[in-house]
Amino acid sequence: MNTIIFRTVAPYLTSLMVLFSIFVLLRGHNEPGGGFIGGLIAASAFAIYGIACGVQPVRRALYFHPMTLAGFGLFIAALAGFPSIIAEVPFLTGLWIFPKIGQVELALSTPLVFDIGVYFVVVGAITSIALALEERETN
Repeated sequence: MNTIIFRTVAPYLTSLMVLFSIFVLLRGHNEPGGGFIGGLIAASAFAIYGIACGVQPVRRALYFHPMTLAGFGLFIAALAGFPSIIAEVPFLTGLWIFPKIGQVELALSTPLVFDIGVYFVVVGAITSIALALEERETN
């Protein structure tokens, strides 16, 4: 399916899907959503863009190799456990801080950092698989 309409709409659809995936990621831990579902939505967006425009434009848009993103995500997810070691509680125990920025209290947590790591792992791994399958299809 490589129609002119699909090729025209795909970049806009991809942008909207990536923004929605970030919303789902940040909505995350206490409500439905999080890193895994957000990562799947983003990887689906890149797959749609790859189907419409080809693999090379997706690789240029990602800037980093997908497996590099997955490795970075694994590193971030593992880093989320170290504050719990410093606080002398079991590894990957959730910790929260509530800094005030102006009048707004912002809730930052280690589960959020872990979800961001999971997001990158899922985006990297699934996008890598999708791009490999799309390259295979065109050859």
